[in-house]
Amino acid sequence: MKIAIGSDHAGFELKEELITYLKSKGIEIIDKGCYSSERADYPDFGHAVAIAVLNKEVDFGILMCGSGNGINMSANKHNGIRAALCWNAEISALARQHNDANILTLPARYITTQEAQKCIDAFLTEQFEGGRHTDRIKKIDC
Repeated sequence: MKIAIGSDHAGFELKEELITYLKSKGIEIIDKGCYSSERADYPDFGHAVAIAVLNKEVDFGILMCGSGNGINMSANKHNGIRAALCWNAEISALARQHNDANILTLPARYITTQEAQKCIDAFLTEQFEGGRHTDRIKKIDC
């Protein structure tokens, strides 16, 4: 499995911890930035990860900023991206099962590393259920 990951400065520390965690699970990572805790604009990294997902360079994306909202909004501007802001494993699982989410977004200032890891594990192990959810997914893109 290959994942693109990105964050702004507020998510930088969590991103670095999650890269280590993901690599320990044998997952290949493409780090789209930022690369330090110096101020950085979340749209730059949200767009970079979204483009990697759309171009099928990776299987999924993971994003984070302070609240998760800004970077999530940026990624979701791309047709074909279904970025889901998640804060626990149950929400993460439902994002895959019901929404066929292809990017997991985390609120870096409001989640522990351990909870973020649980979110990732749920997101990466669940599958889209299809069925009644398929028609809804088709209505998302404009």
